[in-house]
Amino acid sequence: MLSIMGRGARPGKRKGGVAVQDVTRGEVDHWPVGRLLSAAARRMEREWNAHLAAWDLNHASHPVLVHLTTRPMSQRELAEACGVTEQTMSRVVARLERTGYVSRRPDPDDRRRHVIAITDAGTAAFVASADPRPAQERVLGVLDERQRDQLRELLLLVVQPDDLASSTGDPTGGPAPVPSPAPPSDDAAARA
Repeated sequence: MLSIMGRGARPGKRKGGVAVQDVTRGEVDHWPVGRLLSAAARRMEREWNAHLAAWDLNHASHPVLVHLTTRPMSQRELAEACGVTEQTMSRVVARLERTGYVSRRPDPDDRRRHVIAITDAGTAAFVASADPRPAQERVLGVLDERQRDQLRELLLLVVQPDDLASSTGDPTGGPAPVPSPAPPSDDAAARA
């Protein structure tokens, strides 16, 4: 991934006349915030997947079990609930079906539709794997409790949808910007 060079960055290629560096090789203390958030999310996802692997689950299949603990659902409903396409959900459900964690059967009211339900084995795997603390500890173990709380509060602000961020219209939740004074007109400049 390329980024405009920041302080302390080592020069690399030039793109459009601007010196850039490959931040994957750069020092992390100079990465832009977006890159840091992305790297932190990938690291947390890897640790969560490593935790879930003991039950042959991953970060994509676990939320499906969460939703199915409430009631059986159609594949379309699951896709909407998890925020993925129906095609992606089809692959996730097929994997869960192979592991015996879900069953798929025709809907008795609409034969064109299938109903996905969690099995006893799926419920047991869900209950056993649901605690995120082992994965979080591997990533956040370097932070004390106050820092973890602060990180959580800041991330909640960052992931909040823009329309809910603030009544001021500022997505950061901060005070509304103060408009700059208008530049003096030619008449005012001539009188000075």
